[in-house]
This record gives sequence, C-alpha cells and structure tokens, in this order.
Amino acid sequence: MYIPFLIAKIHNARVTGANPDYAGSVSIDIDIMKKAGLREFQKVEIYNITNGNRLATYTIAAKSGSGEIILNGAAARRVAVGDKIIIAAYALLDERELNSRNVSILLMDDNNNVERVISGKL
Repeated sequence: MYIPFLIAKIHNARVTGANPDYAGSVSIDIDIMKKAGLREFQKVEIYNITNGNRLATYTIAAKSGSGEIILNGAAARRVAVGDKIIIAAYALLDERELNSRNVSILLMDDNNNVERVISGKL
C-alpha cells in the first residue's frame, strides 16, 4: 500500500507576484527550490495562510537569488501580492521507503529568505 507523506514544505513564504496571463504554475526562486528539495515541474499544493484558499499546481524555477514566489495562471486569482502561503510537496511511499526518506521544511522570513531549515527522517 502506498501512503502520501510530506517530503518538502516552504512555510510562511510571501507571494511576490500574481500573473493570471501565464499558462499556470508557481515560480519559485531556484535556490529556495533546491534547499527544499523540489524539482521543476513537480506537483505542489499551496495553502494560502492569509485567505484560506488551497490549490494544486506545479513548480517552475525563478531566477536564482530573486526571492520570487509568483503564482501564475488560474492560481494567480487565489492570491494577492503579499499573502503568506505554504508550499507543500508529497510523495506516495510504501513501508519499505519510509526509513530512507527525509523531509525538508523551510521556515521563511518576510523577504523570502530561509530563516531555518528543519529536516529529518520520516
């Protein structure tokens, strides 16, 4: 049996842009993506702390060092610039994989700098 487990989380990120004319996705500073262990085009869920909206989309890399978190396409209509969000990625794991997987949680400041990294075994 496969069970969905959290494998990466970017907590308290600030939305820096909303572009409804783009085809879709969330643009995330590539440095932040790497620290969280996210890959480009990976499915993520976004939880808007500010207004309670939730949505699913995929990641695309934004410029290194930019601090950008931009919601694109239809997702842009679920946020406003300045909103605080959580970006979460999950994986379907079986019992044999649980002891070999790590979770990475990034706690962000108001400027989308990583304040602290929490990582550990599932």
